[in-house]
Amino acid sequence: MGLFISRLMNLFEDWSTCPARIVMLGLDAAGKTTVLYKIKLNETVTTIPTIGFNVETVTPVKGLQFTVWDIGGQTKIRPLWKRYTENCEGLIYVVDSADRERMSEAREELFSIAESEEMRGVPVCVLANKQDLPNALNSSKVIEELHLQKLTGRKWYIQAACATSGEGIFEGMEHLATMVKEFKHNNKHY
Repeated sequence: MGLFISRLMNLFEDWSTCPARIVMLGLDAAGKTTVLYKIKLNETVTTIPTIGFNVETVTPVKGLQFTVWDIGGQTKIRPLWKRYTENCEGLIYVVDSADRERMSEAREELFSIAESEEMRGVPVCVLANKQDLPNALNSSKVIEELHLQKLTGRKWYIQAACATSGEGIFEGMEHLATMVKEFKHNNKHY
């Protein structure tokens, strides 16, 4: 037990002095803005489609601070995503698990960003959102549909979530925090 607590403390000890830049992407209506404000305010807010971006500094876990860029997901905005990924240290990719018709589109957009030069090695947390909806794919099916096993050269994690209730959101952020800390440690420039 003592070893676990020691490791947990080591995980978060330097976050307050070393915040991380996180980009949150996904197709339109995936729930990105709802996720952002659930993390920021722990409330469900009424949202409208994001034209442009929202940016918030959030502390999802004590001692951990992310600056999260929530970028709109409409087709016309997606070519701009790459402009926001420079110096990015983590990617939250939100997927509408109930939108089966657009899974291949979500996969194409994820790989388009993940395989770009500026995102080399950047860890990815996929939030399989809208698990409360009747036809939502479970995490295993989302992994299959998005071909996440082909997302190589980086750490990735998938978390089943429901942004409106908050279920799974903070667990996903904890995993992302671990991956980002390791990524930053491995990419220090001496």
